[in-house]
Amino acid sequence: MSQEQPNNPLHGITLEAIVNSLVAYYGWGELGIHVKIRCFNSNPSVKSSLQFLRKTPWARSKVENLYLEMLEEKERKNNSPWSTIKQPDS
Repeated sequence: MSQEQPNNPLHGITLEAIVNSLVAYYGWGELGIHVKIRCFNSNPSVKSSLQFLRKTPWARSKVENLYLEMLEEKERKNNSPWSTIKQPDS
């Protein structure tokens, strides 16, 4: 039985998808600055990050919150009046 969660923005998004999105957007270096955990700063990989995040609720919460902030930042950039202005070719 599936429960609807209309107010949960993370509903249906896997932790792996969240980590991959954050790495694509920030890169490991900046991600490690935002969330100071060893698996982001020392020999980072998605696999090691998922293992750590699945057993460490406080770290998972930080990563999920950063993901939501990233989505808001992307939305602001997409809705900015400056985003429709064509940049001159260099």
